[in-house]
Amino acid sequence: MMEHIATTPFGGGRMTARLFRRQRAAAERQEKLRAGDGGNDTGRADKWQLLRALTEARRAYGLGDRTIAVLEALVSFATVRELDGSAPLVVFPSNRELAVRARGMAPATIRRHLAALVEAGLIFRRDSANGKRYCRRDESGRVEDAFGFDLAPLALQADEIFAAAEAARAADRAERALRAEVTLHRRDIGKIVEAALEEGRAGDWAEMAARLAALSAGIGRRMAAAEIEARRDGLLRLRAEVENAYLSSLSEEEMSANDSHDERHIQNSNPDPTLDKNGHESIQGEAAPERKAAISLARLKRLCPQIGDYARDGIRNWADLVAAADLVRSMLGVSPDAWRKARAAMGDEAAAITVAVLLERAETIRSPGGYLRDLTAKAERSAFSIYPMLQALERGKG
Repeated sequence: MMEHIATTPFGGGRMTARLFRRQRAAAERQEKLRAGDGGNDTGRADKWQLLRALTEARRAYGLGDRTIAVLEALVSFATVRELDGSAPLVVFPSNRELAVRARGMAPATIRRHLAALVEAGLIFRRDSANGKRYCRRDESGRVEDAFGFDLAPLALQADEIFAAAEAARAADRAERALRAEVTLHRRDIGKIVEAALEEGRAGDWAEMAARLAALSAGIGRRMAAAEIEARRDGLLRLRAEVENAYLSSLSEEEMSANDSHDERHIQNSNPDPTLDKNGHESIQGEAAPERKAAISLARLKRLCPQIGDYARDGIRNWADLVAAADLVRSMLGVSPDAWRKARAAMGDEAAAITVAVLLERAETIRSPGGYLRDLTAKAERSAFSIYPMLQALERGKG
């Protein structure tokens, strides 16, 4: 163990109150760790895992990728894989060797990034009397004094760095989902407006197209998540207006539920649905005469347009709907087992319709998987019908 450790910078480097506080705090933590009083905080970490986590969390620490590259070069001089922050961990590379491991970075650039690492509190300078980096060993080869860069602060912050990396990953996932949502809204609004213009529908479609262009402008990689969220909210409002305007332009014949001369209907053997104790329709009488449900594939696609985005060649028949629902259920977090049981209890087509409705209501249903299992249980007791869901969805859109 080193008996003496430098704490003040060489030459023109200034000692600041913040640097002094950091060094004192690190020393106190090291004393606790050596005494076994660190609790769950071991002050140890695999150096490469720690560097990866810091790379993911670099924005939280105000670090650029080249600063991380310099830190990686410094860490490579540590002879152990696991960094132990319970004692000073000083590396002392020459300027030449440090430049080589930093991929030939210029000395002035390296000095700037080293200063950034010190400012971020990830390393300490341990300068010798003449500013040179070296170590002095005793007769047994043990390091008595070392002068260079202390990596102990990096190891001592391992828990915080790993937590910051996890937060950065979560934020990145949320932003990617937000961007995907914005892309879908832009596409759907654009296609509806385009269809309305081609079909000569009544409505101020040019104004809506202009609003879409304004909401879509400038959405690049550098746009902040808060601004993207604001654009998403604007697109949601515009989408509601566009869809309502398009629906309002449809004729009675186009809106009719009996537009299924070329579509087959879902069959249901219940002649007289009654309400169960929870207010849901229940099916009475297995042997009752069949009747057709008032839902065709064409009408379903109008009520649940989002599922069409997941069909490669569009939904042309019920088999296409079932295939698209199989893809969507995984996105909604519905397990293969829950999907299999739903199809067995409801039938393939009714289960696919249920998933299409869940997709439309994804923002209001906390657990689609649990919701589907509940409906499956009702179906197994002959206490489930797709019609209340469809009617509620239609009322909501109306």
